[in-house]
Amino acid sequence: MNDISTRAPKDFDKETTKKKTGEILNQLDDLQNLLYAESKHSVLVVMQGMDASGKDGVVRNVFGVLNPQGVTVKSFKAPTSEELSHDFLWRIHHAAPAKGMIQIFNRSHYEDILITRVHGWCDDKTAKKRMNAINGFEKLLEEHNNTHILKFYLHISKEEQEERLQERLHNPAKMWKYNERDLEEAKLWNDYRKVYEDCFEHCSNIPWTIVPADQNWYKEYVFASTLYDLLKDLKMKFPGLKK
Repeated sequence: MNDISTRAPKDFDKETTKKKTGEILNQLDDLQNLLYAESKHSVLVVMQGMDASGKDGVVRNVFGVLNPQGVTVKSFKAPTSEELSHDFLWRIHHAAPAKGMIQIFNRSHYEDILITRVHGWCDDKTAKKRMNAINGFEKLLEEHNNTHILKFYLHISKEEQEERLQERLHNPAKMWKYNERDLEEAKLWNDYRKVYEDCFEHCSNIPWTIVPADQNWYKEYVFASTLYDLLKDLKMKFPGLKK
């Protein structure tokens, strides 16, 4: 990932891109309505990224403009005792999208091969088995529920992350996001990069989109345009009168 920029390509102008994103979001509103009405497809949006990479901002500024009746968000935190008594995908499958719905995973099943490996809760052998299970799970959703999966990694620089984490200490509007563990997790930057790259190598049957995330305006454009391209290509139609 060191070879991939965390900033927008130089030929992208901020104001032009923001205008384009707005236009795309207007079209997405219509496409989402069509997705919901036809109820033949579902969409799963998987978001992964380092702390402060801007996942919440994407949910608010991209998906927040859509009809909330057809969009749900699930944030996976530390598993409960009940969840730990089942296989690691049990709680994930419960949140898989129904036909007609867009489901957002703000962090996801990939945490079980990321943070768990960094902290030594999951060894490499177990992680490999889990990667195989994840590939099978995603194939199951695609083939048996017509679920279209978009996987995004928010690619932020270490410098930008540090600036955003510091902002949580000083900006009253951001203080609610502060978690004392964040600064400790940031020290494990290289360890996280290593397990993410291993994840990309072994869980890419459905490809990842690496999103330059240092600039929010470009990050939001990538999300909006990728979702738009997917929905547009589904060639959906409104159903006729029910008989």
